[in-house]
Amino acid sequence: MYGYDSYVALGDSFTEGMNDGLPDGTYRGWADRLAQILAGDQPGFQYANLALRGKMLAEIVDEQVPVALELKPDLVTFCGGGNDVIVPGTDVDEICAKIDEVVGALRGAGIEVLLFNGPDTKSLSVMSVLRGKIGIYNTNLWAIAARHGARVVDLWAMDVLRDFRAWSDDRLHFTAEGHRRIALRTAELMGVPVTEDWSEPWPTLAPRTWVNQRRSDLAWTRTHLLPWIGRQLRGESLGDGLAPKRPKLAPFGIPKIPTDDHAPTS
Repeated sequence: MYGYDSYVALGDSFTEGMNDGLPDGTYRGWADRLAQILAGDQPGFQYANLALRGKMLAEIVDEQVPVALELKPDLVTFCGGGNDVIVPGTDVDEICAKIDEVVGALRGAGIEVLLFNGPDTKSLSVMSVLRGKIGIYNTNLWAIAARHGARVVDLWAMDVLRDFRAWSDDRLHFTAEGHRRIALRTAELMGVPVTEDWSEPWPTLAPRTWVNQRRSDLAWTRTHLLPWIGRQLRGESLGDGLAPKRPKLAPFGIPKIPTDDHAPTS
């Protein structure tokens, strides 16, 4: 079990697993995939995933962190603040100061902590405007990790995530293939042997035309951006009324997964 008997995942939609869908309508995601790798064939391994879509950092701190401190697992993965960063006018340094407190508390309890920095959005049309704030967030995160003895999964340095096929149509969440690669990269960072290569190049595609990209931008604005603005104005969240998918530490069960769980070609 590679030295880990228990693992708790904290965060928002990224850690919940959107949009790595399962046949029953739930999400799998990189954290479930990592738990499966860590569990191996050991029935005693236990896993909980408290992450929930739409959660702001303050909600993660108030609702999830105390549970993790009470459970005191061997490993916690923490990725929070992304929803705060994308809100116009937010102060990234203030966001990271809260993360620093969280990591300090977890490490003070003797829990190993893995953090995730933000991916590079340069290649994502429109979303590229967030690149500067993500860069500040990432710089702070490396300092937090160094200060508390945590480790960082460097999503920014994963070149394969710069391909549009790693991203869902909403340009906020990864595809199943994106999640698969992130799980493999995380396991690699932890020194856990894997049989697949997260950095395997994507199949070659013809470049998208300017016209097609602008059509995609318009569709994204109607389908994702405007509804998101509406939810922000109303103080609503995609996670309202929902509960975490794995709220307690329990033996990891392998979910029923689609048979076409491989890199897409288009």
